[in-house]
Amino acid sequence: MRLHTIKAYMMKEFKELYRTKLLIMVYLMPSMILILFGYGIRLDVSHARVLILDNDKTQLSQMLCSKFEHTKYFNTQESHMSEAEALRKIKQAKIDAVIIIPASFERNLLKGVKSDLGVFVDAAFPTRGTTIETYIQGTILSLVSEVAREQGIVEHGTININSRNLFNQAMRDEDAIVPGLIGLVLLVAPAILAALLIVKEKEKGTIFNFYASALSKNEFLAAKLFPVFILHSLNIFILFLLAVYLFDVPFRGSFFLYWLASELYILVSIVLGMLISVITKKQIVAVVLTVIITIIPGFLYSGILMPISSMDGASQFEAHIFPVMYYNHIIYDTFLIGQGFASQKNILYLFILLFFIFILFIAGKLLLKKEMK
Repeated sequence: MRLHTIKAYMMKEFKELYRTKLLIMVYLMPSMILILFGYGIRLDVSHARVLILDNDKTQLSQMLCSKFEHTKYFNTQESHMSEAEALRKIKQAKIDAVIIIPASFERNLLKGVKSDLGVFVDAAFPTRGTTIETYIQGTILSLVSEVAREQGIVEHGTININSRNLFNQAMRDEDAIVPGLIGLVLLVAPAILAALLIVKEKEKGTIFNFYASALSKNEFLAAKLFPVFILHSLNIFILFLLAVYLFDVPFRGSFFLYWLASELYILVSIVLGMLISVITKKQIVAVVLTVIITIIPGFLYSGILMPISSMDGASQFEAHIFPVMYYNHIIYDTFLIGQGFASQKNILYLFILLFFIFILFIAGKLLLKKEMK
């Protein structure tokens, strides 16, 4: 590629972007809303993944485990692993809660002595975490009530449930919503701007300058997309500062991972907008199509409304089609969990973002015809 030619085109694009005022027009098709929201929104909590560590191995402890198994609200598994290993599974998002039954559970309960149960809940999503905690407490207290009636013991004060919410101990909605909004903003804004770059040339007729020039498709696309990439890269730091200092969202992970994932994600957004710009002929069509493809899935599958792990069937399949799910998994890790590059899933999701960039760019390049029609 000829760098001096690309530089000249880039300067033209920077000047054009400086002069242009873009109006973002939002148009939501009723059928798209019905399909996406119908699959995506789930307000209740069911099939929460609960791991039980039974250190008592008595009849009452088995009765308690059975209580959790015979309900639609929990997918329960018992294990002999250590407490540290169980908590690591929560950190890896493999389970939603851990219940630890102490060795003296039955003996203390039958004697009317207070017994401590350990409950650890993933509260990265406050509403869901609170609901799971309430379900667990209700199930445990239901067993206590039954045993108290049968044994004729005093029910009050026999069980003390020590609950601890992980990752979002303050149960602040901001801690769950703001990182998800970063994924939404960095998907929508670059895509809309990139979607107007080529289709604008088609409407004005200046695309014929490209047809008649010796400029290659790679040079043309690089000159078009690089200015948008540079402008939106600054948003990575602006959004980080707003999240940490304005909304007081904790940041527990690797800033380098946050930056790297964000740069890749912006490239995904830009090449997605470029592809839309290539296949459309009117700016209004490009804007509407970009809004539909980015905003609705961005809200549903960014983790703002609910975690992907709680979805099932078609909604979970849809979530894996959109890059926002992969990026926001990394973002929630950097802000709330802090596993960083030690998590194999984070590394896998970085490569998936690279795959999105490659596929979308190749598709846009193949569909961009350097000829008059």
